[in-house]
Amino acid sequence: MRILLVSDIHANPAALAAVREEFDACFFLGDLVDYGLDPNPCIAWVRANATHAVRGNHDHGAAQEVYLQGVNGYRYLTGVTRPITCALLSEDDRRYLAGLPMTKYLTLDRKRFLLVHATPRDPFDEYAPPDPVFWKRRLDGIDVDFVCVGHTHVPYTLKVGNVTVINPGSVGLPRDGDPRASYAVLTPDGIEFKRAEYPVEDTVKQVRESNLPEMAKTLLTEAYRTGKLERRNGNHESKSM
Repeated sequence: MRILLVSDIHANPAALAAVREEFDACFFLGDLVDYGLDPNPCIAWVRANATHAVRGNHDHGAAQEVYLQGVNGYRYLTGVTRPITCALLSEDDRRYLAGLPMTKYLTLDRKRFLLVHATPRDPFDEYAPPDPVFWKRRLDGIDVDFVCVGHTHVPYTLKVGNVTVINPGSVGLPRDGDPRASYAVLTPDGIEFKRAEYPVEDTVKQVRESNLPEMAKTLLTEAYRTGKLERRNGNHESKSM
């Protein structure tokens, strides 16, 4: 069994197209929309290819048309791109995002999985570092072999007791200083974290030609080109957004 794990695509179809893997199953771990400006092909890809999927905080916010305001950083970018996302979503895609489960338990090849965007305690918003002490408390009473998560945009794996936590990182907007699309493949031989080059400047061009505010264009260009945002004026927004 070859399982492809993808998360945090964030409306960046150019990055998603660089993920070219054969798989028997595909887990999507949330956040199809926002930040990027082209959600529809990403939603179509997940609907066609993900055998199991869960809802992320951005999927939930866009489906419910929840609008945010932020001064800087990722929360600001959510606020300015959310109206574009909502305007582009069809009613069918909106229902699809709203209907994705917050958590999903399943068994494949006699291995038990829990899929959730953030953490079992807080499926949408809690930021989960690769910290065994942090995860030990979140895994209390959860009887699975693997917990598959996203949300942080930083790839990692962690063994906590009998449970392996896997975060494949972000396909569309990594935050670990490597701008390449990030994903993971799980096989009986283990977990392989992968990066894929994609035409970043095509995504940047779309941003620069949009009607977004100049600050948003500058921040998104930086994030796409460098895989991170630098702190500005001591007012960098929450990682969880």
